[in-house]
Amino acid sequence: MEEIPGIVITGVSGRMGQMLVAEVGASEAAELVGALERPGHDWIGKDLGEAMGGKALGVIVTDDPLEAMANAQALIDFTSPEATVGNAAICAQARAVHVVGTTGLSDDDLAKLDAAARHATIVRAGNMSLGVNLLVQLTRKIAKALDEDFDIEIVEAHHRHKVDAPSGTALMLGEAAAEGRGVRLSNVSDRGRDGMTGARQRGHIGFSAIRGGDIVGEHDVIFAAPGERIVLSHVATDRRIFARGALKAALWGQGRGPGAFDMMDVLGLK
Repeated sequence: MEEIPGIVITGVSGRMGQMLVAEVGASEAAELVGALERPGHDWIGKDLGEAMGGKALGVIVTDDPLEAMANAQALIDFTSPEATVGNAAICAQARAVHVVGTTGLSDDDLAKLDAAARHATIVRAGNMSLGVNLLVQLTRKIAKALDEDFDIEIVEAHHRHKVDAPSGTALMLGEAAAEGRGVRLSNVSDRGRDGMTGARQRGHIGFSAIRGGDIVGEHDVIFAAPGERIVLSHVATDRRIFARGALKAALWGQGRGPGAFDMMDVLGLK
């Protein structure tokens, strides 16, 4: 009988963390074996189920990743860049799958994740949903097919509590558009327009961010030329799509060798 992988979830008190707890708890293909929170959090030392207002789960919330990973085969990580980089080193030591949904990672952070991926399986994506990853593929193909007569603008909307902009998904889409054009996003990214900015530069990829209410996530990729526009859109209405994708990635990574992967690999879209 195939062994069921043990999963550790970070940031278990947050909305995404609790969604992941529910998703893993409902799965017959995985077992929740660890729960992490930041040092000093009220849930530390408590049973996770009771802390969430339900029945005991037999999993005690801890702030020690080494303790949490003792019997785990995967870590699902939607936290801060600093925490994610630290978790990557621990997953590398444990040879556990590290699923990273954290956004706002710097180039230095990404270099550290790549180093950890030489020893363990890392699946990183700015968005774990099937629909968004299909949108990324379409964006790349359309950007490749159209010349710079078509301006590219990426518009994203999220809830009022989101702390980074552009969103990780918007940056995924921007990278895909840049790859389609054969350029580096860092050389053509256009953000934060305000005041007398001058005319739009040909070939640049623009970003706009909306924050308000409880918007789960909305992304539009606009290809605009004189006389016509192409608009690709994805609207998320339920965070469970991200939890399902993250668990799928954790299961997909079992038994694989070290390496850096994304949801395109998991979904077989490459």
